[in-house]
Amino acid sequence: MSGNNGIYNYFLTSKSAKQWNRFGAKRRAGILAPLFSIFSENSAGIGEIPDIKLLVEWCAKIGASIIQLLPMNDVGFDFAPYSCQSTFALEPMYLSLEKIAGIDVNLFEKDIKKIKKDFPAGKKRVNYGIKKAKLAILSKMFDSIEKCPEEYEDFVEKNHFWINDYAVFKVLKEENNEKEWESWEDTLKNNDGESVENFRENNFERVNFHIWMQWQLYLQFRDAKKYANSKGVFIQGDLPFLVARDSSDVWAHQHYFNLDFSSGAPPDMYFAKGQRWGMPTYKWDNIENNKFDYLIEKVKLAQNFYDMFRIDHFVGLFRLWTISLDEPADTYGLKGRFDPENEGLWKEHGQTILLAMTDNSNMLPCAEDLGVVPACSYETLKEFAIPGMDVQRWTRDWGNTYDFKPAERYRENSVAIISSHDMTPLVTWWENEASTVDAMLVAKDCEEKGFDHEEVRSKLFDATISSAGRLRWRKEINTPEEVLKVLGRTRDQAWMFYDMHRESYDEKTKFLKLIGMEGADPDRTTKDFIRAAIRTAGSAASIFCIQLLQDLLSLGDYFEKWDKYDLRVNTPGSTGDRNWSIVMPLSLEKMLNMDINKEIMEINKETNRI
Repeated sequence: MSGNNGIYNYFLTSKSAKQWNRFGAKRRAGILAPLFSIFSENSAGIGEIPDIKLLVEWCAKIGASIIQLLPMNDVGFDFAPYSCQSTFALEPMYLSLEKIAGIDVNLFEKDIKKIKKDFPAGKKRVNYGIKKAKLAILSKMFDSIEKCPEEYEDFVEKNHFWINDYAVFKVLKEENNEKEWESWEDTLKNNDGESVENFRENNFERVNFHIWMQWQLYLQFRDAKKYANSKGVFIQGDLPFLVARDSSDVWAHQHYFNLDFSSGAPPDMYFAKGQRWGMPTYKWDNIENNKFDYLIEKVKLAQNFYDMFRIDHFVGLFRLWTISLDEPADTYGLKGRFDPENEGLWKEHGQTILLAMTDNSNMLPCAEDLGVVPACSYETLKEFAIPGMDVQRWTRDWGNTYDFKPAERYRENSVAIISSHDMTPLVTWWENEASTVDAMLVAKDCEEKGFDHEEVRSKLFDATISSAGRLRWRKEINTPEEVLKVLGRTRDQAWMFYDMHRESYDEKTKFLKLIGMEGADPDRTTKDFIRAAIRTAGSAASIFCIQLLQDLLSLGDYFEKWDKYDLRVNTPGSTGDRNWSIVMPLSLEKMLNMDINKEIMEINKETNRI
């Protein structure tokens, strides 16, 4: 898309005009890079906050002006960033031990050298044992301090809403062998004021240690943001919409949460049984009665570190799928209800919450608006000129023809992405998932419609080329009508399989046309294919184009020997060491000198994003 930034002028008079006038309504390119996935030659075991400065320098090399991070919040020892122990506190393992303020770091040189030897950065997966190792050294550093400066006291005072509760919670977790707060003795579990205060006084130094670490995180992160802004780069934070049940937020503000319910998502074409996340839902009336203090304090703190903030599960602002804890686990998210239930309340409900955040922050809001999206979400994003997410492999309306214009499928108020952290990257999708059907979805549809599951699978899909939960159509079944003929059903009876075929059978052929590579071999993942997909996303009408680091690095040969499923950051609905642990195959210093940097820069120039 040759560019006229004037098409975004209405952003400057929208309900987010304050933020847009500060930020500038212009086309930008960016990268999504979880901090745990990158590393420098100085990193100890994991990417560290000062490493963001090298990432900023790489952005200058490729013409990107946005760095999107995943949540940076304290994850405890579960290491799942969207199920954090605090939506305020930052994660201590991201501290650089060599940049700790107010101490003589030279006194700990041997400790730092040892931790780097024991936990070398740059392995294929993060060894999360680094957290305990860092905490041990940080504790020794804290013990060496005689007195904290006045700046520290100012930090504590400005963050009184959350920081003392958080620090006491962390020490209580330690005292209870990291058990959930609901298993603590009653007075502490119920956050009894006198009992908690006595505990705090009896553990004064340990409580202050956790506060001190948050101050150090504040200093390092604020410094990284200042450096990024000096280079014309903006940092986008990811603010989790929900928080872990076992968190300081829930423990300290139990009246703000429905503890008898779990949040989740209803069934859709990607999650046949819906999702159950485990995080509690909100008591919005109680939060509103306290003038949304919980949200306002959160964004006021976040703007010290971020220029933009991504509202995770944006559609949950309007109505959140809630599942009673009495529901058996094997029903997943099937048996839930929306809160509020009355659809007529959704838009006002969501906008009230949204305004509490945007009116009290100078950060530009962005939205993760994927899944089952109500109309009021699109309306609100338009009114506020908030960028939603338009995913390349989903942002199309192919129908039965090839008559489409890819750039026009994207909203102007959107971020054009190829992949997110919750999806397979481009090469993994192309090689393993494109033109396939989810096996679980087929099973669910058969169960609901009374079809014989084994018969459907054997007649429609080729077992010899189906794997990893993905079913591939028999080649001879090349039209939706053939599906009906094989099953011996009418379209009304078997519409779900008719539509599946219509959407997926020749998905690769249509996608190649979408990116301007009609006639290319659909079974080869060439560099030309990757380049065309990136350029097509950049050409979209979307004001921002932010790509997962894996997709950009795929222009080189860095993943040639990898199992392509190892490229994924997270697989929703699953647990295990493969989630939230991927590390890039080269350091930030080496990224600065990659041959593909010029190529990415040229794409950003061609698509008017520089």
